[in-house]
Amino acid sequence: MTAISASRWLDQIHALPLHDSVRIMNVCGGHERSITMAGLRSALPEAIELIPGPGCPVCICPEEDVFEAIQLALNEDITLVAFGDMLRVPVNVPKRDARSLEQARALGADIRPIASPVEAARIAREHPERAVVFFAAGFETTTAPVAAMLVEGVPDNLFVLLSGRLTWPAVAMLLDSGKPGFDALIAPGHVSTVMGPEEWQFVVDRHHIPAAIAGFTPESLLAAMYSTLRQLQEERRFLDNCYPELVRPGGNPAARRQLATALDVTDANWRGIGVIPDSGYAINTVYQAHDARRAFPGYADDARKRAGEMPPGCDCAKVVLGKIYPNECRLYGLACTPRQPVGPCMVSDEGACRIWWANGVRENVWTGRDKAAGDES
Repeated sequence: MTAISASRWLDQIHALPLHDSVRIMNVCGGHERSITMAGLRSALPEAIELIPGPGCPVCICPEEDVFEAIQLALNEDITLVAFGDMLRVPVNVPKRDARSLEQARALGADIRPIASPVEAARIAREHPERAVVFFAAGFETTTAPVAAMLVEGVPDNLFVLLSGRLTWPAVAMLLDSGKPGFDALIAPGHVSTVMGPEEWQFVVDRHHIPAAIAGFTPESLLAAMYSTLRQLQEERRFLDNCYPELVRPGGNPAARRQLATALDVTDANWRGIGVIPDSGYAINTVYQAHDARRAFPGYADDARKRAGEMPPGCDCAKVVLGKIYPNECRLYGLACTPRQPVGPCMVSDEGACRIWWANGVRENVWTGRDKAAGDES
């Protein structure tokens, strides 16, 4: 079957009789990056509004977990490894203290960026005399390899500080609130390859909202948008898989089995949002010997000012939940830029603020101030 081009999908969307505005939420930082880089918002009819949703694991990683990682690196005789984006996530501490893993490294802590759990295990094997702590933050796609690493066996000196989250409970929370702020959902492609499309069936069955799983090309994203728009117009609801080349019923059985073997699902905190039921992963008792929270002293300091919160003035939580656009945050492009991020949404490549900035959105709607495209100071 001949693939339909992006321009053809756009023609079909423009041909739809859209009398009312439609808000479509995407739940993947990769989707938001593809949408923004391809300029899809400006190519769609004015009646269609694309909302970036809770698709950035770095953005919602609890501030307390980042603080814990910083303190472990500074106070224990360890090597701490983490995915690169996590090194720049800021926490709320006095100016004299390290407010990120990057700053802790500048103070002498042994902190190293990695790209995969394989690197964490390799570093531990190369330094058997030294404890290595893997600060592992991410959604199902990145948590599954962590679980696989534990199941397959790791060196005795490797410990995991886990901050894993499930994606769907955040969407369920929005829908259960009665004011979700969107009329249709583009479900995440990578997560669905691991967990299966069935994880998103509740959007249709319980809430009667059209949903479609998309890949990362403009063609796949536009196909998913067209599907949800047709569902709205024809007043029928179903979960459409517009990424069938990789998303299969049941997802990845091996990855799901490893997640279930090594980890428990638990209530979990999302930064700036609060505790969402059944939205987190925790290392189970079988693998507790490699749980950094059991192996090392706790450094939680609930007396810290704004512990667990976003920085003052930062609206990352509202951006993550699709309540505002990135440039509707009062700090966007002013106090907060990629070079000097205040909030986590400006740190990660999957954060909506960073994505918008990287693609030339410079104006802050509150001030009308528009920075030059090359100015990241």
